[in-house]
Amino acid sequence: MHGIGDLLAAKILARTAGVTQFRSAAAFASYCGVAPLEASSSDVKRHRLSRAGDRQLNSALHIMAITQIRRPTQGQAYYQRKRAEGKRHKEALRCLKRRLCDVVYRTMSRDTDTSLLAAA
Repeated sequence: MHGIGDLLAAKILARTAGVTQFRSAAAFASYCGVAPLEASSSDVKRHRLSRAGDRQLNSALHIMAITQIRRPTQGQAYYQRKRAEGKRHKEALRCLKRRLCDVVYRTMSRDTDTSLLAAA
């Protein structure tokens, strides 16, 4: 994936201790600290990032998101689409981090399933 080098990949694998411990992508996002929390006030509907969760995983996803925003990738297109919808920078970045978290979860799940099939 664009934005993940050897060091970030190792950090994600070490901090999660295997993706099988999470029941869903939402549980993984909550563990990473990128599950959105509602922070609405009267007519304004907003979400913010949770301060809970593993801060090192959140940092790794943040580095991935910033890297993808700066390069012509699908992440940059997604970020620009969110900005065009009227979201501010931090809101669009939060959405991108959640999307990247889901991609990381799916990739890790697929790799785990493949390695289990190969071992059988």
